[in-house]
Amino acid sequence: MTDDITISIDKDVCIGAGQCALTAPGVFTQDDDGYSELLPGKEDGGGDPLVHEAARACPVGAITVSGKGAEAGQAR
Repeated sequence: MTDDITISIDKDVCIGAGQCALTAPGVFTQDDDGYSELLPGKEDGGGDPLVHEAARACPVGAITVSGKGAEAGQAR
């Protein structure tokens, strides 16, 4: 469930691996320097069921999914 969630990307941690954009291209993209960023209006994941998987796929843990509804998709 992705209702009432907030997605954040720690730009100081991101290494630009692009796993988030590959996993959930409807939510994540990469800027001109190759670092991850959210697509405009997708700060809440836009209901994309792959948001949690994209956060788990980040090799450096730069993506945080938080808020009500985030618990259902959190990694163990």
